[in-house]
Amino acid sequence: MSNTASTASSPEPMAGEPVPRLALTAGEPAGIGPDLLAMLARHAGPAQRVAIGDAGVLERRAHALHIDLTLREHDPDAPRKPTPAGTLELLEVPVEATVTPGALEPANAGHVLNLLATAADGCLNGHFDAMVTAPVHKGVIHRAGHDFTGHTEWLAARAGSGRPVMMLVAGDLRVALVTTHLPLREVPDAITPPVLERTLHILDHDLRRDFGLARPRIAVLGLNPHAGEGGVLGREEELVIEPVLARLRERGMHLIGPLPADTAFTPRALARVDAVLAMYHDQGLPVLKHAGFGEAVNVTLGLPFVRTSVDHGTALDLAGSGRAEVGSLAAAENLAARLAGHRGAPPAGTTA
Repeated sequence: MSNTASTASSPEPMAGEPVPRLALTAGEPAGIGPDLLAMLARHAGPAQRVAIGDAGVLERRAHALHIDLTLREHDPDAPRKPTPAGTLELLEVPVEATVTPGALEPANAGHVLNLLATAADGCLNGHFDAMVTAPVHKGVIHRAGHDFTGHTEWLAARAGSGRPVMMLVAGDLRVALVTTHLPLREVPDAITPPVLERTLHILDHDLRRDFGLARPRIAVLGLNPHAGEGGVLGREEELVIEPVLARLRERGMHLIGPLPADTAFTPRALARVDAVLAMYHDQGLPVLKHAGFGEAVNVTLGLPFVRTSVDHGTALDLAGSGRAEVGSLAAAENLAARLAGHRGAPPAGTTA
């Protein structure tokens, strides 16, 4: 497994392949999400793009960036075909207050959640094959009185799918997380045998189904420095992690670890695995973002539909400036189209 990211491209669907229909949410309207959708539309992509956002916000942002953008009302009954360059099909969700680039407005928090609900519900009812999300701002959604810790958890609750798994992808490097948006002091108590076992089941299953890996090789990190060093630096490895890995190995999973996090990301170690499971957010993601920031993709595993996202935040200071980079959103779109094409087929290594 390489630890470098490859430049995103937009391959055309092969003749005879169905064209995936993707829902692209515009994210926080004061951030760079509308910029990114306008920038993405300058080039044709691998799918039918359906932007979910406010028409006025998208048009004004495109104008500020000197991008010729045509918005067409989404026709759900029209034949699927790749959206041409310079165009976005639009499923409109109006904003609730005036949008000023760079200035958060709590009154628009409901609009942001409505974007996600529209895309997720469209995926659940089969209208969309996948959803691709621009960044949102958790703080302003909280200030507006909504219980929101992030896309990952919100989408899992919307889909009724239980525990989700966050995985980031940069080229061939894949890093999944046992815990996501938790204060560090709460992490050890959150890593229980059932949680770890379920996370590994989801990771193994979705690597087979969506990434075509017949028997994924998963490196599992320890929680403590040096993976606990035999209990001297912590006992979570011997009490929780090692027993779970032993049980799942007996069931056929290819699991390596628990490994010290400070050596698990060396090129030689990564060459022997297909994915790395980190115990908490900042244990694994700094390495991945160093390898591919701006071209990495956030993938939510454990959902009944494909969801990908950018690897960065709302970048309020860049909104409307023309200085935002579209690479991560382009990579998220390409990966969503590819993964959507794998859905419906039996996972690799199984029979139909």
